Amino acid sequence: MLGTFQHSRLRIEVEATQGQIQASLVQPSNFSQWLWPQRFSQGLPSELHSGLSFNSYLGPVEIHHEIKQVDDHSLHMVLSGGIDGFHEWYWGDRWVQSRLEGVSALPLNLGQSLTIARLRQFLQQPRA
Repeated sequence: MLGTFQHSRLRIEVEATQGQIQASLVQPSNFSQWLWPQRFSQGLPSELHSGLSFNSYLGPVEIHHEIKQVDDHSLHMVLSGGIDGFHEWYWGDRWVQSRLEGVSALPLNLGQSLTIARLRQFLQQPRA
């Protein structure tokens, strides 16, 4: 893998419940909206689960995701391809935290900052 080792941790407060945050992070129908323009493999289940593997694409860059653990308050993924490392999410009522470490030519801190800002925006949208 070409690139440099990078790591970043971000934590924000959001006007959302633990359940709303969890649904936004583990349901592909939700995260595919706020992670746009990132695209995801076809045929994903309604919720992520341990042992699931899938790919995402950011332009020409392919990133392989392997779900190691998912529960009511966390999601742990091992990444390979465009990022060789891991991504962990933790959440509770009114807060969400992201930890990303890996080797990549992509600017991970910038990407993580944009991602968590888009998640906050998504969670603030009124739901029908």
